[in-house]
Amino acid sequence: MATTVAEQLVEVLYAAGVRRIYGLVGDSLNPIADAVRRHPDFDWVHTHNEEGAAFAASAEAQVTGRLAVCAGSCGPGNTHLIQGLYDAHRSGAPVLALASHIPSNQIGTGYFQETHPERVFDDCSHFTEMVNGAAQMPRLLRIAMQTAVGRHGVSVLVIPGDIGARPIAHETGTSPLAYRTPVEEPAADDVRELAELINRAGSVALFAGAGVRDARAEVLALAEKVSAPMGHSLGGKEWIQFDNPYDVGMSGLLGYGACYEATQEADLLLLLGTDFPYDSFLPGRRTVQIDRDAARLGRRTPLELGVTGDVGATLRAVLPLLEPKTDRAFLDKMLRRHAKALENVVSAYTKDITKLRPIHPEYLAAQLDDVAGDDTIFTVDTGMCNVWAARYLTPGPGRRVLGSFRHGSMANALPMAIGAQTAAPGRQVVSLSGDGGLSMLLGELLTVREQNLPLKVVVFNNGSLGMIRLEMMVAGYPFYETDHGTADYAAIAAACGLASVAVDDPADVRPALERALASPGPFLVDVRTDPNALSLPPHITGEQVRGFALASTRTVLQGGVGRMLELARSNLRNIPRP
Repeated sequence: MATTVAEQLVEVLYAAGVRRIYGLVGDSLNPIADAVRRHPDFDWVHTHNEEGAAFAASAEAQVTGRLAVCAGSCGPGNTHLIQGLYDAHRSGAPVLALASHIPSNQIGTGYFQETHPERVFDDCSHFTEMVNGAAQMPRLLRIAMQTAVGRHGVSVLVIPGDIGARPIAHETGTSPLAYRTPVEEPAADDVRELAELINRAGSVALFAGAGVRDARAEVLALAEKVSAPMGHSLGGKEWIQFDNPYDVGMSGLLGYGACYEATQEADLLLLLGTDFPYDSFLPGRRTVQIDRDAARLGRRTPLELGVTGDVGATLRAVLPLLEPKTDRAFLDKMLRRHAKALENVVSAYTKDITKLRPIHPEYLAAQLDDVAGDDTIFTVDTGMCNVWAARYLTPGPGRRVLGSFRHGSMANALPMAIGAQTAAPGRQVVSLSGDGGLSMLLGELLTVREQNLPLKVVVFNNGSLGMIRLEMMVAGYPFYETDHGTADYAAIAAACGLASVAVDDPADVRPALERALASPGPFLVDVRTDPNALSLPPHITGEQVRGFALASTRTVLQGGVGRMLELARSNLRNIPRP
């Protein structure tokens, strides 16, 4: 039975299914930390930076679909949370952040470490409120939790340290979290208009985002009925690409294949469950968007029709109204173009690979994809690691790929791996870490060792901020302050107590990965990769090409495909012969 507000908080979290808090203990958090210490079935996962705690909570929430919790002490402790909370919020991860505060009687006096958390976190949360007294608990906590779950994002509960230590004012009681959300049905008039637009169009292309997660069967049925090539965003890749006979790749800055051409040349483009931000890759006309959030409709590109509704429900309603498109000419042309695009670049990571030093990062990514398990959770650093993951990690029904795909924060991969492995101790978890990202939150290697998490860290160690280097060159600037030399991360990991190996020879890449994945404990593989292996999207402007040419004559790999080439070839073989 709880006697203090802090004990009450832990009891309510436990009743809601929460089993841990990620963060650093200290000063204003002491009452909560002590309540966790005394609870028989609740843990505190000590991270070495609150930013890492927030990223870990975000990953746990994305893996489990349930509420995860992080915490930071007053002032700098909780402001460190903000990077990971922005990422969680933009990713739709239900996360509760406990932002402790200075003593309540000192608020507003300019006291030591005083901030205003209720203002600081407003932009990266659906709910941010301060507990002003014991009488507001546990009601405010329940509101915060349900808001995070119901609105798919972050809630922040600000708790002055002295209030956490006060006696409770109300009995705790129980109130389970409601996780089920209603399926948003589209309006009947929208369904009829959507059917008319599709039936009138000579050719249709589909572009799928993460919103197709629960609508894979319906999306594939639509593609089959109207003979539509299908591209996807990075967020949609893990849900729609595998075993997809209509796949034509990905658009955007990390894109490859024929997706861009398909979306540009179709008579009608359907955006399905995507808030794709790069409007320059969209045609800007003859577009329909389906999304359960009406606020997203039309904010990236002009629309002929915007449909508010769940993607699956909308397609189930419209499919009976559609006339089959038996002419596959447009689809087959895009499948051929897609396969040709991939064939043209596949030699970039296979030709004379055992002689290439430094190691090509695309070869490393392809080998990792090949040896990793079918249920692996990959976490991916922002930057060039995103490129290699997008182009070489093969999705499947049991695999997950997590990254800071919407917020674009560096240093996310390792702390996300911590949260994923903590939430799923029986699954294989692999962090694809860039040396730039890893160095920013290097202390989290200590967290891996202290928690004895069996996750694996694969470091793409090129001594360079590769994506920033590429951005400079495309803009016509010589790259500057992007290259800082290759550090020995294997030695650093060993000093932190992790098993590790450094790899300089391409012939050693696969054996090193197999050794790491077979290890029962944490393992870091430090692979020295080529900083000049950069990648351009399949569509860039002439101005960007000229800028790149002015800046450098280094090799640019326009693609790279891994096992996706096999899918493209298979789809070609399945094209009906006249």
